[in-house]
Order: sequence, then C-alpha cells, then structure tokens
Amino acid sequence: MTGVAGFIGSHLAERLLADGHWVRGVDCFTPYYDPADKRANLRTLVDHPDFEMVEADLLDAQIEVLLDSTEVVFHQSAQPGVRLSWSDGFAGYVQHNIVVTQRLLEALRHHPVQRLVFASSSSVYGNAAAYPTHEEDLPRPHSPYGVTKLAAEHLCGLYAANWAVPTVALRYFTVYGPRQRPDMATHRLVEACLGGPTFPMFGDGDQVRDFTYVADIVAANVAAATADVAPGTVVNVAGGASCTLGHLVSTVGELLGRAVPLDRRPAEAGDVARTGGSIDRAAELLGWEPRVDLRSGLARQVEWHTQRHEFRQ
Repeated sequence: MTGVAGFIGSHLAERLLADGHWVRGVDCFTPYYDPADKRANLRTLVDHPDFEMVEADLLDAQIEVLLDSTEVVFHQSAQPGVRLSWSDGFAGYVQHNIVVTQRLLEALRHHPVQRLVFASSSSVYGNAAAYPTHEEDLPRPHSPYGVTKLAAEHLCGLYAANWAVPTVALRYFTVYGPRQRPDMATHRLVEACLGGPTFPMFGDGDQVRDFTYVADIVAANVAAATADVAPGTVVNVAGGASCTLGHLVSTVGELLGRAVPLDRRPAEAGDVARTGGSIDRAAELLGWEPRVDLRSGLARQVEWHTQRHEFRQ
C-alpha cells in the first residue's frame, strides 16, 4: 500500500490487518503537513507482526522490489489539496500524482498483481453540468490538483487497455473522520471549537459537498480489491450526505455545544460550488453503499479530537 501513513491509508491498513492480511506499507512522509502526525497514524500498526513499513519515495524507489510477494496494490499516496496546486506548487503535484502513478503502473506491467486500486477524487468532475455526477459524465477539473488526479486516472485506464493491468479507480467524495488531514475543513472546524485557530470560511458557506465517512471509503477499497470488474473500471465512492459548508459549521458547533469562531474570507480559486456523486455503479459492481450518516460520523471525529486534546494536556 502506498501512502500508508496518511489519513485514509492508515485506516485501510488497520482494516486489512484486522481481516487477517499481510500488509507492506510505503510512505515518504512529505511535509505537506507535520510528518509527526503521519507517524502517529501508524501507532497501532508498527508493532503488528503482519505489517512491514517501508520509508521510500516512489519517484526514485525500486518499485519492483516493493511489489515482491504482493497480490493487491492500494495506491493511496498523492499530493493532496486544491489551494496549493497553483503556481509553483503544480510541479510537486505532477511529480507525486502523475509521475509516481506512471512508475507504479510501468512496474505492474512486469510484475502482475490481482488488482491495483487507485485513489482518485471527485475533483475530476469540477463544476459539473448536472448532479449527481455519474462516472460516464465528462470530467472538467476546476483546479490543477483535479487535473493531476484525472491524468493519473487516465494512466490507469490506458495501462489497463494496453497491458491488461487490472486497475480500478475509486473517485472519493470529501472524506472525513478520525485522523483527517489538518488542512481539511472538518478538522479545522473542530479544532477551532476546541480553542485552536479561527476557522477560515472561504465564500458564503453555500458550497455543497458530498461527505463520505472514512470507514465507508475503506470498505469500498476492500470490495474493489476482489470484485469481478473489468480492468480500467472507474467507480464513484460518495457518502450520500450532501450538505452546505454552513450546515457543517452548525452541526460541529451543536456537537461541541459552542459556536465555531469564523474568519470569513473571499472564495478561493479552484473551489467548486458543489459535489455529489451517483453510487449506482458502486452498488452494482462492488456491492457497496455508505453505512455511516453525517451526524454519526462527525460525532466520531469530534470524539477523536477531544480525546487527543485530553491526551496532550
């Protein structure tokens, strides 16, 4: 698994170990956010007898060696985030999101596995013409980040078509839950309520997002690893919990019993007005549907933040 120390990767690794699988995790601990937080994500993994941790940068690592004894590859690593993907930041996104994916796919040409599950993003849709978005809709990324995720997704498709590499791309829709990245909205909202920096509210709060709880994302990955699907398949993984940013702010405040302090700012370039995905294909091909509703998932994330604050005191 690539990106094993990240938010989603660490949860997925825990699930795979709990299911009795052996896991080799790879991460290069980029400084996009504090690497100490990523290492903390591995706390429950590092001493597990069936977990092997490899610290390596896939831009220059010997990927064929890392694939030894591997049956399924979960490609979770990426340079995330929309706002930093502009200007000089774009080069890093190209390297970590496109070049790394191409190197991995090239290695899989010569070292076949049962499945490559690629973590794509709803950002490939941009501002869609209609909602919910379907996998056959024309992708129109609205940010450089979205462009790089779509390019990586296309690479998966062309390696599937030309070399029969058994890829499945999962388009994630706004993932939240315990251990969420500190740059993401829900993390910032809860931390603002617990005495951290004021929450930067970009735009008017009417932006709509389709929120997906991290355990549901993990379940989709597990299902995609063994589902009988054609190489190059693309599947939406959406939580069916669409709401406005304003509603999210209010709900977090209700769960913590206090108003979220806000720093209102203009809308940012690259932010789309709405996301929302059809999960009909996920249900049909993967037998998957979301299990965790937004309020329950937010309550679990709030509990994680609260416990972390208590531990640090």
